[in-house]
Amino acid sequence: MEHNDIMLSFKGDITSELLTSMLQIMETKLENMDEQPKTRRKVYNVLVECLQNLYHHRDEMESAAANDETKKQAIFMISKNTLEYNIMTGNFVKNDKVAMLRNRIDKINGMTKEELKQHYQDVLSLEGFSEKGGGGLGFIDIARKSGQNLSYDFLQIDADYSFFSLYIKISQ
Repeated sequence: MEHNDIMLSFKGDITSELLTSMLQIMETKLENMDEQPKTRRKVYNVLVECLQNLYHHRDEMESAAANDETKKQAIFMISKNTLEYNIMTGNFVKNDKVAMLRNRIDKINGMTKEELKQHYQDVLSLEGFSEKGGGGLGFIDIARKSGQNLSYDFLQIDADYSFFSLYIKISQ
């Protein structure tokens, strides 16, 4: 992991306790690095959004192909090279959500910095909270803070589920 500049990697069930622990670990690591405060804040804020997305928006697999260990699994990894931080998350989503997620991310990726800011304000003022407690701001916030397009992939697992991977780069 050190050879590949991986700062933290996790695979398993995301719990609120684990989320808190991972954020504390990363906050300490970022504080101990010789990094600009602005970059540390950006990385930490994107981490918070990514981990909250994993916690609140993963779908537990209910198919016969899923055993108890894979039902709730998610993955998370953060690495740092000389140019940027790389964050990767992955979780199961129901196939009926794939088109909506793809459209939402593609729309965000097609916006300028100013359009993203306006879209954030529009969503904040117009939309309520979803059934999982979010207001739809996570991807917008990640794109705004990272200053980069969001890369993603969907790998269909079976007729009901896909594995959603999200890749974020944050320049130093």
